[in-house]
Amino acid sequence: MSSVKRAGVLAAAVVLTAGLAASPATADTPFASAVFKATHNSYSGGAKNSITYQLDHGVRFLEFDIHDNLYGSTGDYALGHTGPGNDVDHAGNPASNNLRDWLAVVSAWSDAHRTHAPLVVMLDLKDDLTDNPSYAAGNLTALNQELKSAFGAKLLLAKDYPGDLPSVDALRGRVISLLSGDGKTRAEYRRDLGYHPAVAVNGRGQVVEVHDSGGGSLWYWTGTLGADNRVTWLRHGKYDSGQTPAVALRDDGTLVEVHQSETASTLWYHVGKLGADGEITWSPSHQYDNGVLPTIAFTGSALREIHKSQSSSQNWEWRGTLSGQTVTWTGNAKTSDARYPKSVSGPVSVWTGADGATPAQTLRYSATGVTGDRIRYQQTAFDEYQEGDSAELKQGALFYAAPASSSSFIVAARQAGRAVRGWDFDDPSRATSPLANYPATNHPWDGWYQSLLAQAAE
Repeated sequence: MSSVKRAGVLAAAVVLTAGLAASPATADTPFASAVFKATHNSYSGGAKNSITYQLDHGVRFLEFDIHDNLYGSTGDYALGHTGPGNDVDHAGNPASNNLRDWLAVVSAWSDAHRTHAPLVVMLDLKDDLTDNPSYAAGNLTALNQELKSAFGAKLLLAKDYPGDLPSVDALRGRVISLLSGDGKTRAEYRRDLGYHPAVAVNGRGQVVEVHDSGGGSLWYWTGTLGADNRVTWLRHGKYDSGQTPAVALRDDGTLVEVHQSETASTLWYHVGKLGADGEITWSPSHQYDNGVLPTIAFTGSALREIHKSQSSSQNWEWRGTLSGQTVTWTGNAKTSDARYPKSVSGPVSVWTGADGATPAQTLRYSATGVTGDRIRYQQTAFDEYQEGDSAELKQGALFYAAPASSSSFIVAARQAGRAVRGWDFDDPSRATSPLANYPATNHPWDGWYQSLLAQAAE
């Protein structure tokens, strides 16, 4: 290669990796066709240097390994390889291991370099976040909020890009968040599973869904109903043990939930209060009868509950008067009325069913003009599909990943138009044709790495 051509190649590589103004020749480069400098375990410093140094020198893919072990005491996720603080280099980086502080460094750098090429911040989930029972305990809603708070309008939301991403130039100044690591958590981010779902919608468009896990736990989702009848799901959490729940919701956000116990035919209720943020403040549970399959509704200012006998097909009813966090039940009697249709409220119905490759117990909802949407976390981050993952994680994934040694996987994914990461890219012999979009290395300043990226820009 002539010195003139080599100079041109290096210039093109700089366009894609350093975030400078694009030349006309690369202005329309599709995102999935570009190659970017990427580091592996970016927080570990050493030869990679600090996060700011990496960004200043063209790295456009950062990896932060995170743990949730300390969330209860710190209110944040902690960086670290095998555990919080492990292999974290604080030289030139934040003094703490809190994810929030490290994201702030990236956000500040992005603000100071507004024409940078799209920057991917990958969170490698080292722990299972699905057992975090609430927002306060650090579930995926909390992680979403942390990303939104850190990057604001710069953050590219996955929900807005169900198809391929646009050109590199169209994404300049934007930050893309990507979830990797624990497969159970990545799957739950894209869908939730449950049994016996029930829903209530009030006149203000607030939505509460409750269901059981099939294994004795009771969970809820809350959301808001839009003008297009799509639900924006806000909060998710565990609130008790039991099965076959039902819920009624007033316009002031007061709700009453009823359910059957997990192991016996006893009936229990909760009073709750739905806040503007979607969080529910739950009162303690109280037993009110024996029976199965309870349902409930507000009838004016009062409550009416109908359930089935545990020993026959007979339905029974209660009338309830709500006072603070308790219900006074009266008028227990047999009734010929059917139980309330707990899976339908206003325009919204909830049900379970496979969505493509997802399991049959995937929680879904329908409304006027909306058929079969998943009940799930807001799709803020993109979800990475890794070599060996399940078919449901592959469904619709734009980002793929594998060890750099998995050359056939990387090449096939590139040829299929996916943006591909190859991690532990620490030897030139691991180069593929085409090269991974994100050859994530521990040696970003070595000559062989710089040369490979230059060649990829030809």
